[in-house]
Amino acid sequence: MNRRLFLQRAALGAAALPLAHRALADPTPGPAASNKINVAGIGIGGQGGADIDAVAGEGANIVALCDVDSDRAAKKFEQYAKARRFTDYRVLFDQMGREIDAVVIGTPDHSHAVIAAEAMRRGKHVYCEKPLAHSFHEVRALMAAADRAKVVTQLGNQGHSDEAIRRLCEWVWAGAIGNVHTVHAACNAFPEVYCQLHNLDKLNQPYTVPASLDYDLWLGPVPFLPYRPFTTHWTWRGWLPFGTGTVGDWFCHVIDPSFWALDLGAPTSVQAEVTNYDPVKHGLTYPPGTRITYEFPAKGSRGPVKLVWHDGTTRIPRPAGFSGDDQVPGTGAILFGEKGMIVHGSHGAGGCRLLPDDLMDAHTGNNAPPRTIPRVKNHAADWLEAIRSGRQAGSHFGYGGPLTEAALLGAIAIRFPGVTLQWDAKAMRFTNHELANAFVHQPYRPGWAL
Repeated sequence: MNRRLFLQRAALGAAALPLAHRALADPTPGPAASNKINVAGIGIGGQGGADIDAVAGEGANIVALCDVDSDRAAKKFEQYAKARRFTDYRVLFDQMGREIDAVVIGTPDHSHAVIAAEAMRRGKHVYCEKPLAHSFHEVRALMAAADRAKVVTQLGNQGHSDEAIRRLCEWVWAGAIGNVHTVHAACNAFPEVYCQLHNLDKLNQPYTVPASLDYDLWLGPVPFLPYRPFTTHWTWRGWLPFGTGTVGDWFCHVIDPSFWALDLGAPTSVQAEVTNYDPVKHGLTYPPGTRITYEFPAKGSRGPVKLVWHDGTTRIPRPAGFSGDDQVPGTGAILFGEKGMIVHGSHGAGGCRLLPDDLMDAHTGNNAPPRTIPRVKNHAADWLEAIRSGRQAGSHFGYGGPLTEAALLGAIAIRFPGVTLQWDAKAMRFTNHELANAFVHQPYRPGWAL
């Protein structure tokens, strides 16, 4: 059933997308398949710069770069000296809209949606870092915008294009571990970034905005908060007005294999446990440790699935079936089936293996299941080739959107520890907790809208 679903989606994507489509706002004909694709990078001082390098390495023509901090962007400005430089993405679109085919968005979470929406309104293909957006409302708006614009989209969960994630899916679909009933996943990376409890007592101190930073543009749609040097430039991930904590940053990497292989879709409930954290006192930042339990309903030929997310100071418990040499992943996951387990790391199921060892022997080499999923070179190449050929990319917003929504559920659940939140995905609301619903659609400050 999962293989059929994959092929159906691929066929629908190919039928729906014209070659290098552009909307009427920028009616210049798109590039021929043999021509380079003109790409603009928006937010290039961190991961966005690596994404620009990746698409440039696959033959894209970098024609414009935009960043609100000229110091952070200086190296990329120098590296791509021929690209025009901008501070405001809106000015970039107004001045170069007809010269751009696609954009790569590497800004903080809170500004993904407004930039991606504007790009798609102008008919531009979009590669957007994960998580796709900062709220459920934004995710749904971007999914709808992508459908209307018929553009090629790609979420920045780079491991989705790897070989290992495809091998894991094919093992699951071939029944290598039987019916999967439980997934334990974790991320123990950068706890000092995702939990900013140590900086809470510094919030009321005065700080001067650096001359290189346009802080008003950096804030974008977020209701005004004073500048603090420890809430920008990567550490913003630990501040919930801007980021989504560990679960928002890593869920789309670590859970991607299970989400794809099991066609998880939307959970019916989510419940969080937190350590050393009071959401009333500490609610601006992410907890030092969480355990978030999702319940996914039965679907097709599989039964219900419980997914337990661990981060920070919490860890995946060591399974009874592990031998002395088996390592519990600090960042990765374990899929538990009726016949055995699949253990993998982050970013596309890196290092995935079957346990016990006899299952690995029975499903590798000449005994490996058929390759039913097309292989791609890498994530950037998949996006660019999709633009050239008129198909959809592998982690398009129709897939990456629901994956992001599940991550965002966890980011809401940590605000109500110990409460099982019942989720109605169609209505986009919690059925048993009105206070939690306030985080589904968060307000923008005046002057900003999707």
